[in-house]
Amino acid sequence: MSVFHHLIYEYRKGVRDMILCTLPGHMEDEARKRLERNAIGYIVQKQPNGNINIFFGKEECLKVINSICKDKPLNKLTPEEDFILGILLGYSIKEQCTRFCKKQRQGIRIS
Repeated sequence: MSVFHHLIYEYRKGVRDMILCTLPGHMEDEARKRLERNAIGYIVQKQPNGNINIFFGKEECLKVINSICKDKPLNKLTPEEDFILGILLGYSIKEQCTRFCKKQRQGIRIS
Protein backbone atom coordinates (compact mmCIF):
# COMPACT_ATOMS: atom_id res chain seq x y z
CA MET A 1 0.00 0.00 0.00
CA SER A 2 2.94 2.35 0.48
CA VAL A 3 3.61 2.37 -3.27
CA PHE A 4 -0.07 3.15 -3.85
CA HIS A 5 0.12 6.10 -1.44
CA HIS A 6 3.27 7.34 -3.16
CA LEU A 7 1.57 7.17 -6.57
CA ILE A 8 -1.30 9.28 -5.21
CA TYR A 9 1.30 11.77 -3.95
CA GLU A 10 2.92 11.92 -7.42
CA TYR A 11 -0.46 12.42 -9.06
CA ARG A 12 -1.41 15.22 -6.69
CA LYS A 13 1.95 16.94 -7.31
CA GLY A 14 1.41 16.80 -11.08
CA VAL A 15 4.21 14.33 -11.81
CA ARG A 16 1.78 11.98 -13.59
CA ASP A 17 -1.61 12.42 -15.26
CA MET A 18 -2.49 8.71 -15.33
CA ILE A 19 -1.46 5.84 -13.09
CA LEU A 20 -1.91 2.08 -13.09
CA CYS A 21 -1.38 0.22 -9.83
CA THR A 22 -1.89 -3.50 -9.26
CA LEU A 23 -2.97 -4.53 -5.75
CA PRO A 24 -4.25 -7.66 -4.04
CA GLY A 25 -8.05 -7.82 -4.29
CA HIS A 26 -8.56 -7.56 -0.54
CA MET A 27 -7.17 -4.00 -0.65
CA GLU A 28 -9.82 -2.76 -3.09
CA ASP A 29 -12.08 -1.10 -0.50
CA GLU A 30 -9.20 0.72 1.15
CA ALA A 31 -7.87 1.90 -2.22
CA ARG A 32 -11.29 3.12 -3.35
CA LYS A 33 -11.80 5.03 -0.10
CA ARG A 34 -8.41 6.69 -0.38
CA LEU A 35 -9.03 7.78 -3.98
CA GLU A 36 -12.52 9.04 -3.18
CA ARG A 37 -11.24 10.92 -0.12
CA ASN A 38 -8.76 12.67 -2.44
CA ALA A 39 -11.41 13.28 -5.14
CA ILE A 40 -9.42 11.29 -7.71
CA GLY A 41 -11.28 9.48 -10.49
CA TYR A 42 -10.50 5.80 -10.99
CA ILE A 43 -11.40 2.55 -12.75
CA VAL A 44 -10.98 -0.86 -11.12
CA GLN A 45 -10.27 -3.90 -13.27
CA LYS A 46 -10.47 -7.27 -11.52
CA GLN A 47 -7.93 -9.91 -12.53
CA PRO A 48 -8.49 -13.69 -12.72
CA ASN A 49 -5.80 -14.27 -10.07
CA GLY A 50 -7.69 -12.17 -7.50
CA ASN A 51 -5.60 -9.01 -7.92
CA ILE A 52 -7.01 -5.71 -9.13
CA ASN A 53 -5.68 -3.11 -11.52
CA ILE A 54 -6.59 0.41 -10.49
CA PHE A 55 -6.27 3.11 -13.11
CA PHE A 56 -6.51 6.59 -11.65
CA GLY A 57 -5.90 10.09 -12.86
CA LYS A 58 -7.27 12.86 -15.02
CA GLU A 59 -10.82 12.50 -16.30
CA GLU A 60 -9.75 12.78 -19.96
CA CYS A 61 -7.27 9.93 -19.52
CA LEU A 62 -9.83 7.76 -17.74
CA LYS A 63 -12.24 8.21 -20.65
CA VAL A 64 -9.64 6.77 -23.01
CA ILE A 65 -8.83 3.92 -20.60
CA ASN A 66 -12.54 3.20 -20.27
CA SER A 67 -12.94 2.96 -24.03
CA ILE A 68 -9.95 0.70 -24.74
CA CYS A 69 -9.48 -1.58 -21.77
CA LYS A 70 -12.20 -1.33 -19.14
CA ASP A 71 -13.43 -4.90 -19.67
CA LYS A 72 -10.42 -6.29 -21.55
CA PRO A 73 -7.39 -7.89 -19.90
CA LEU A 74 -4.23 -5.92 -20.60
CA ASN A 75 -2.63 -8.92 -22.32
CA LYS A 76 -5.47 -8.86 -24.88
CA LEU A 77 -4.88 -5.29 -26.05
CA THR A 78 -4.06 -4.71 -29.70
CA PRO A 79 -0.64 -3.17 -30.45
CA GLU A 80 -2.41 0.16 -30.97
CA GLU A 81 -4.29 -0.04 -27.64
CA ASP A 82 -1.13 -1.12 -25.83
CA PHE A 83 0.73 1.85 -27.33
CA ILE A 84 -1.95 4.32 -26.23
CA LEU A 85 -2.00 2.87 -22.72
CA GLY A 86 1.78 3.12 -22.42
CA ILE A 87 1.80 6.73 -23.57
CA LEU A 88 -1.02 7.62 -21.13
CA LEU A 89 0.98 6.07 -18.30
CA GLY A 90 4.00 8.19 -19.21
CA TYR A 91 6.24 5.43 -20.48
CA SER A 92 9.13 6.31 -22.78
CA ILE A 93 7.86 7.20 -26.25
CA LYS A 94 10.88 5.51 -27.84
CA GLU A 95 10.31 2.31 -25.85
CA GLN A 96 6.59 2.33 -26.68
CA CYS A 97 7.41 2.72 -30.39
CA THR A 98 9.85 -0.20 -30.18
CA ARG A 99 7.26 -2.32 -28.33
CA PHE A 100 4.56 -1.40 -30.88
CA CYS A 101 6.75 -2.37 -33.84
CA LYS A 102 7.71 -5.65 -32.19
CA LYS A 103 4.07 -6.56 -31.49
CA GLN A 104 3.10 -5.67 -35.05
CA ARG A 105 5.90 -7.84 -36.48
CA GLN A 106 4.74 -10.72 -34.30
CA GLY A 107 1.24 -10.31 -35.69
CA ILE A 108 -0.31 -9.73 -32.29
CA ARG A 109 -3.79 -8.57 -33.16
CA ILE A 110 -6.26 -9.86 -30.62
CA SER A 111 -9.79 -8.58 -30.97
